[in-house]
Amino acid sequence: MTGPTSPQYLDPHQARTAEPTPYEKKLAAVIEEVFGGGAHDLPGLVAGLNARDLPAPDGSPWTEDTFRTEMRRLGA
Repeated sequence: MTGPTSPQYLDPHQARTAEPTPYEKKLAAVIEEVFGGGAHDLPGLVAGLNARDLPAPDGSPWTEDTFRTEMRRLGA
């Protein structure tokens, strides 16, 4: 059985080499808000990101491709 106290459980911050940046914290909070609001797939997440005050890194609206690229860049 695995769980929060299991050695197989990985706390995401264990893999980080630095504290999350303000941008990363804001992005994480908005993603949590979007999923908490009922989004359950990538198109819903992208729509939710675009409905909030957080553009893609290049300042444009989010697309599925820009979201995937940003998650890869952040190591998610």
